[in-house]
Amino acid sequence: MSEKKMTRPFKPAAREADFAAHPTPTAQTEHPAYRLAFQDPDFLLLDALRPVRFQLELMKPELLLAEAGIASTFVFYGSARIPGPHEIEALQASADTPQRRKVVERLAAKARYYEEARKLAHLASSRPCAPGQRELVVCSGGGPSIMEAANRGAHEAGAPSVGLNVVLPHEQLPNAYVTPGLSFQFHYFALRKMHFLMRAQAVAVFPGGFGTFDELFELLTLVQTKKMEPVPILLFGRDFWNRVVDFDALAEEGVISPHDLDLFRFVETAEEAWEIVCGCIGETAERG
Repeated sequence: MSEKKMTRPFKPAAREADFAAHPTPTAQTEHPAYRLAFQDPDFLLLDALRPVRFQLELMKPELLLAEAGIASTFVFYGSARIPGPHEIEALQASADTPQRRKVVERLAAKARYYEEARKLAHLASSRPCAPGQRELVVCSGGGPSIMEAANRGAHEAGAPSVGLNVVLPHEQLPNAYVTPGLSFQFHYFALRKMHFLMRAQAVAVFPGGFGTFDELFELLTLVQTKKMEPVPILLFGRDFWNRVVDFDALAEEGVISPHDLDLFRFVETAEEAWEIVCGCIGETAERG
């Protein structure tokens, strides 16, 4: 991370920090109380310092994304469990009970979404960009499955892409296609979700579970309540979404407005989604 050079009368913090990290050993200097506050992990991890940690998780990705010239993003949400076409055979071999075989059959049927996410990310990443800034940069959760497909499509187009990982009980490494300098890790889900949407110009939502639902419904709420400007929200797989969420019933029950059903569009293919995005941003879709 680089900063603009400025002439100031004080010594830079980095220089002072290096000096302070290697004090002459004494009873006083070896006590944690003597550490510089920003070099003291025990201090930074106190409950009372949570607001500071929030600020750090907001600022670090923000500064690095701005430094990379990323003006807007194309966000991809979706399950970490949907197999890629190359993973179906191994998944089917692991199905050792009738119930598990039914689940595997449903997951295998969704494998096509891996390719659709990959193609859509490639289309967005192949779009020409102005010098010094990048628009519609692919941004995913940085993990496997649909997230991997999105980062992979951008990688294959020779474009950078963002990965926003979160610390989980079992380590989830960033997928191999995330641009290393744009691969971030979060402790707070809330700050991660903010970064998903702070630069979002379009959002593709593939079949998924609790995490995908959380991200989708927060996005819909932000647009519905006008806390966020409308963006194309593309739900892949009408049959899946209508099976797991009865959107029409929500409107019929009066808990949402019928007009709220216009906040999103159902799509089936990358090409269909890309045409909608281009129509919303005033461009003509080009087929790669």
